[in-house]
Amino acid sequence: MQKLDLSIIIPAFNEAQSIPQLYNLITDKLSEKLLSYEVIFIDDGSNDDTWKEMEKITISDKKVKAIKFSKNYGKSDALDAGFKESEGDYILTMDADLQDDPSEIYELFQLIRNKKFDLVSGWKKKRNDPITKTIPSKFFNYVTRVFSGIKLNDFNCGIKIYRKEVIKSINLYGEMHRYIPLIAKWNGYNFIGEKIVKHNKRKFGVTKFGMERFIRGFLDLLSVSFVYRFKQRPMHFFGSLGVLFFLIGFVSVGMIVYEKISKISQNIPIEFIRPVTDQPLFYIALVAIVIGVQLFLVGFLSELFIQINSDKKRYKIDKTKNV
Repeated sequence: MQKLDLSIIIPAFNEAQSIPQLYNLITDKLSEKLLSYEVIFIDDGSNDDTWKEMEKITISDKKVKAIKFSKNYGKSDALDAGFKESEGDYILTMDADLQDDPSEIYELFQLIRNKKFDLVSGWKKKRNDPITKTIPSKFFNYVTRVFSGIKLNDFNCGIKIYRKEVIKSINLYGEMHRYIPLIAKWNGYNFIGEKIVKHNKRKFGVTKFGMERFIRGFLDLLSVSFVYRFKQRPMHFFGSLGVLFFLIGFVSVGMIVYEKISKISQNIPIEFIRPVTDQPLFYIALVAIVIGVQLFLVGFLSELFIQINSDKKRYKIDKTKNV
């Protein structure tokens, strides 16, 4: 089997008009380059002629593969299927709507190969999108940049290129495709670059993403952050919260006891001292201690589960030869 330099993965949903033009542009831009490559189209449950157009191309060009989903699963699942099918040393992703310019493919390939980046993300510095997309996207990228510590200007850019090792260490779901740089960093791949890329106006159809993607995106940011930071040490998270609630509970108990002893020391008759169970602080203490115990139990059981199902190959090792 011939070794491939590059796999180009293109998920598509109802992009029948764009697919032939995109394919022609890719082959035209790469035809004179000393580069072996494959193109992998993924039909993400389209209900137009997207699959027919893909089939035509696969028949005429053996460098092209196509995967068809029975329904629309989303971009992350489509990319994940393409990643599993890819055979190139480098993997490039791009959107099928012709807004990502194929002229960027070879430049990104040269950049990641020559500079030895783990991944390079495109930056649509000048976007050809309405303000209803650009303003929320800027805010989303700012929050993600602050939260992750990765200095990328455009986490949402569809055109990115990765080393094969980076992609093979990642499983995607939900809206996680936006956070591949973040997941890669937490897997030990820290050399992340960025390149300003062209962004074309949409020629056909309408955007497949609405405002709800930003809500889902923020929820997935919280999810992926929690999972990757605490998946090997859940007791650190749950135990810390448990200690906090225990402290709240014990401080509340201490205040109740102090108040009771103080009133008794002042010779106030017992019948005039408000019962402990009539004080709101008693219930705050009770609830806090119960929650603290539950959080400790969750942390303990999570640690136990990890020990039982530990994978000794979960870490990455860079081997070197002695010369």
